[in-house]
Amino acid sequence: MANSASISADIAGRYAQALFDLVRDAGGIDALSAQIDDLASAYDASKDLRDLTLSPIYDRQQQEVAVTALAGRMGLSAELANTLRLMARNRRLFALPQFVARLRTLIADAKGEVTADVVSAQALSDEQRTRLAETLAAKSGKKVKLNARVDESLIGGMIVKLGSQMIDSSIRSKLASLQNAMKEVG
Repeated sequence: MANSASISADIAGRYAQALFDLVRDAGGIDALSAQIDDLASAYDASKDLRDLTLSPIYDRQQQEVAVTALAGRMGLSAELANTLRLMARNRRLFALPQFVARLRTLIADAKGEVTADVVSAQALSDEQRTRLAETLAAKSGKKVKLNARVDESLIGGMIVKLGSQMIDSSIRSKLASLQNAMKEVG
């Protein structure tokens, strides 16, 4: 399984690097960043889009027609739309999540940003997001972009992952630690 993930990452990396180089030379990194966020949201929200990219029942032409329509409806740039069409033509749409992730990394590196993955028990307010981003920026020395999601199973608190560091202040993990400590005693 790790081998297929590595292959997907390699494939996605080549498409992402080519698109990034093209857009960077044209000065459109900010626009690409917004479009990639929109594409990722659409992918996460749409089971039909995920099925289109992963299911073998759709042929190249069906995938290409679908991503062309999607790109038009979402107002994606010609460069991004053409890259998605090329991925469909070459039966590489299965690597779309890795493509988006690699593009986000390239864009963040170009902007001097780092992305922090934040999982919280409830949605963060704008003020909380701002304070968290400022605190992490002070710690990392870079501009921090938050990638936040909600997981109610945390009960309370949050888990923050910034690069290779992870801070878990969730109630769930504190309860698990307490449970382990109690097992050791008794």
